[in-house]
Amino acid sequence: MELKNVTIKSIGQLKTFDSGFSIVEFVVTTDEQYPQTLQLQANKEKAENLIKFNKVGDKVDCSINLRGREWTNPEGVVKVFNTIECWKCFKADLSDDKTNKAVELIDGAFPPLEEPIKVQEEDNLPF
Repeated sequence: MELKNVTIKSIGQLKTFDSGFSIVEFVVTTDEQYPQTLQLQANKEKAENLIKFNKVGDKVDCSINLRGREWTNPEGVVKVFNTIECWKCFKADLSDDKTNKAVELIDGAFPPLEEPIKVQEEDNLPF
């Protein structure tokens, strides 16, 4: 899945564990009519790169995976925890409007193509 053109709201501290595993949690806000605030996490070298190359207020595109796991508490009650794991995060390219605009349908008609489609007159296939 991808989150496009989200704004970094906060970046947490890099946490490194005895096993060498590192993680950073960060919060983004979506750019839509009803903005959503989401907490994501980046693991290993992706966590270090996130801190190194991004700052609060940056517009980024994030590729994510949804992760979930069960945990049974001491009373025997099963709880489910979800994580949004970011495996790629890079600055959003806001300069090229063509890639950031969705194709809109007006009155059920497709917008005109930039270049006309060329149709071959004859097909020389053997069958």
